[in-house]
Amino acid sequence: MNFGFSYIGLIFLAMLIIPNLIWTKNMPVDYDKYVKNEKKALVILERAGEVLVSCISLIFSDFNINSITYWSLWPLGAALLMILYEIYWIRYFKSEKTMKDFYRDLFGIPVAGATLPVLAFLLLGIYGENIFMIVSVVILGIGHIGIHLNHSKEIKR
Repeated sequence: MNFGFSYIGLIFLAMLIIPNLIWTKNMPVDYDKYVKNEKKALVILERAGEVLVSCISLIFSDFNINSITYWSLWPLGAALLMILYEIYWIRYFKSEKTMKDFYRDLFGIPVAGATLPVLAFLLLGIYGENIFMIVSVVILGIGHIGIHLNHSKEIKR
């Protein structure tokens, strides 16, 4: 593991944060009603994971691509997941912005808005052979995906 700036981490964080900032002005109808039911333990894991993944993404140069090898398929896969994440957001922003729109599967991927970036950062962690990123992504995934799976289940009731 090597300390240093990661331009890949910065790009991924920008791809993550920009749509989320736009979302704050385009939240689904009744979203606040679902937030009230979130399990505190999942919220704590989500917040801790968000901070850890964001920081680790930027301070380890392990995620930068230095040469093209078969190992480069890991960040390529991560990039494809982030592109799917952007497609998810485009579809949502063009919708009526209901909770069902927000939690609609994307190409069979459940709660795609939560699942895709978590998987993308996991692949970056594997590529960089960075245990801190991998552990942080697991923490984030348990909280973030758990919260959104619960919201999705509430909608279907």
